[in-house]
Amino acid sequence: MCGIVGLFLKAPRLERELGALLSEMLVVMSDRGPDSAGFAVYGDRTQGRVKLTISGADEDVLRRAVAELGKAINETPAVTLHDTHAVLSICFDKEKAARAFIEGHDDISFVGAGARMELYKEVGRPEQVTQRFGLPRMAGSHGIGHTRMATESAVTTRGAHPFSTGLDQCLVHNGSLSNHNGVRRMLQREGMRFATENDTEVAAGYLSWRIREGASLKQALTDSLSDLDGFYTFVVGTETGFAVLRDPISCKPAVMAETDDYVAFGSEYRALAGLPGVDKAHIFEPEPATVYAWERR
Repeated sequence: MCGIVGLFLKAPRLERELGALLSEMLVVMSDRGPDSAGFAVYGDRTQGRVKLTISGADEDVLRRAVAELGKAINETPAVTLHDTHAVLSICFDKEKAARAFIEGHDDISFVGAGARMELYKEVGRPEQVTQRFGLPRMAGSHGIGHTRMATESAVTTRGAHPFSTGLDQCLVHNGSLSNHNGVRRMLQREGMRFATENDTEVAAGYLSWRIREGASLKQALTDSLSDLDGFYTFVVGTETGFAVLRDPISCKPAVMAETDDYVAFGSEYRALAGLPGVDKAHIFEPEPATVYAWERR
């Protein structure tokens, strides 16, 4: 089941509205995924710094963990708290040490990292999740989101989408991969580690691995058509844009709208119906086994 949304703004004047628009799209998809929800927003970057998003039980736990992390890496992070998540801004050269600290800490979990990406996900209905994290007030150039109906793994914060396995890269997925255990083992031999049993994390890891090996995002998605078996729709967020891919059969619903101001994706048209100017948009269904990508530098 599950619901996917994505919004890429061509017009910078709409950036203040990104969170409000994406939130509405996500909430509309609630009945496709009432168990948990998540989203990634790509906002401003600060030269020489990286954003690390972490999760914990509550703000007190996060504050204590951030204080300990600051001592461990000998830098006081700039911190923004959003309910059960915190976004830490640190120098790029401290990222490796910070990641090691987070992975070794019992009370917090790593969610995602990037120069521009902030990633939030939690158990609960999408309208609750978007409000808890303040998505309607967020700004940025693009974002993707997911509403989950768990069918193959537990309903947990870690099991919610998006999944991020590379800097400024994340993926949401509707469908099921039949060979994810074999791909997981192959990626583990290549040095990748996974936090969940979710097949979507494997798909995200596969793309990160191919990109690490020198492939472009478009080539990595093209390669996935032969290397990942199953039925699926992928929406991928990157620092500069987003991409869409459906499997060769494309039994999962998908619709897109493009205007001079934006490109939007939804599992159903009703997710797009509230967007400004959608009545004049080019509405189309993405073709099977075809990579669609948009970038803004």
